[in-house]
Amino acid sequence: MHVHLGAMLNAYPDSIGENMGGMIAFLKRPELKDAFRSFYLLPTAFNTDLDRGFSVISYDLCPSLVKVENLEELRKMNIDLTFDFILNHLSVLSPQFQDILRRGDQSVYRDFFIDWNRFWSGCGEIGEDGVIHPGEDDFLARNLRKAGLPILMVRLPDGRDVPYWNTFYQKVIYPELTVFDVLEVTGYGYDRAMGLCEWVNARTRKGIPPEEMDWGSFEDCREPVLAFLKSHRHYLGQMDLNVQSPLVWEWYDQTLEKLSSYGASLIRLDAFTRVHKARGRINFMNEPETWEILGKIREMAANYNLEVLPEIHAAYHTGAYRKLAGLGCPVYDYFLPALVLDALDTGDPQYLCDWAQEQILDEITAINMLGCHDGIPIRDPHGLVPDERIDALTERLVLRGGRKKMLHGVKPEVYQMDMTYYSALACDDRKLVLARAVQMFMPGKPQVWYVDLLAGKNDEDVFIRDPSADNREMNRHCYSMDEALEELNRPVVLEQIELLRLRNTHPAFSSGAEITVQREGKNGMCIRWKNGASWAELEVNFSTLQWKISKS
Repeated sequence: MHVHLGAMLNAYPDSIGENMGGMIAFLKRPELKDAFRSFYLLPTAFNTDLDRGFSVISYDLCPSLVKVENLEELRKMNIDLTFDFILNHLSVLSPQFQDILRRGDQSVYRDFFIDWNRFWSGCGEIGEDGVIHPGEDDFLARNLRKAGLPILMVRLPDGRDVPYWNTFYQKVIYPELTVFDVLEVTGYGYDRAMGLCEWVNARTRKGIPPEEMDWGSFEDCREPVLAFLKSHRHYLGQMDLNVQSPLVWEWYDQTLEKLSSYGASLIRLDAFTRVHKARGRINFMNEPETWEILGKIREMAANYNLEVLPEIHAAYHTGAYRKLAGLGCPVYDYFLPALVLDALDTGDPQYLCDWAQEQILDEITAINMLGCHDGIPIRDPHGLVPDERIDALTERLVLRGGRKKMLHGVKPEVYQMDMTYYSALACDDRKLVLARAVQMFMPGKPQVWYVDLLAGKNDEDVFIRDPSADNREMNRHCYSMDEALEELNRPVVLEQIELLRLRNTHPAFSSGAEITVQREGKNGMCIRWKNGASWAELEVNFSTLQWKISKS
């Protein structure tokens, strides 16, 4: 691995200011000198639609947000780049899926995505909805990101409705009916047609699918109007790719080449654990196929001088992080956010200390974080932290404004809390600065979410602006430049920046440093980095919240 250990900013191109130009202007402020060595730029930088960038249409830059010159300017500032590569899916609006919608079975991309009924042919029964419902032994329904079957039904040119595998988000947009549409398909008189038109449109605007409407006095025309709406509907969705298709692997290679051309050095492999699918399997991190796919991707990436960072949301007790480390990959540390919260809330850093010592002893290179563009991971620390401690933390976070996000399947479970890290700390400035100090001294490379840097609390107003907004949007406030500069004057922000500057400039924090972690009584912890004659040390008492940095 060749990941350097300087701090990495994590943000959207328009997180501060209106586009990447504004973000760069913010980073050039004197207050932020030497604060960051890397930038993990989220995928709204590309041509995307749903899921705040994670539904990619193409990996071309979005010209209204990012220009090639912006990326070149970051490199001149000695800031390297990390991008997402979403291996599992592409948007409905991608050229590949649009070709299927235009050409159906004649499309060269017919097998680029996963036709659900083809995949499960011979398994289970076809329901009234025209979808195969595989048996329990065929489809091990665990770790599902939404309730029900993970499909999106689309209409092909021959009029057939075909289900395609769709693990994550989707949106079906029905047309606004006009009175002329209703007159054509129902034979109603004008007044009754107008009434039906207004009745249907009022419900589709609220997001009610036509097939779920109670048609009441309009029941006699339900079928023709429903057929019209379905034949004119549009879709958004993150459509799962078929890794058995050679065309998908050609596209993987082309995409890695393109990301390299933007100046990337590290590629985060988003949704990587869901790529391989097979009958009778959990279809989440299938083994050994998942690791075989990773090996092929790493070889491709190496051809373009790219390091990969596989995103694996898996509980500690599965040992998935160890398999990654054993393959020579950096580990995306989804344990640290909850470990720090637990230590600060209970005064007991035992499990935080255990994790730090394990990384040192077993030479695990982690990219760690407090907050990120998703919520605070809750499922991941299971096995490292006792279940009762995780459950207690979860309930405290709910009281502080967090919203639970669930995994569906045989037994629904909380897998993350949607909220800002500052709100998770009950908006306590002392705790946020202390949490950042701990992160800066932990082994590995620190990643810093821009909302955390600016000590942002839950943005509840987002639900006033958009009642349908995903709960994660509480933690994704876009700051105007004036807002950001105002926040930059707060002591809680400036103190974090000083910690970042220490991490990036002090010679003790190097890849060859000797790191030691010790418990000090029940509530204390000491982390020390030593590189030659240079050293830096953090002493913390998690009960009193007293802490001290010493260095030479």
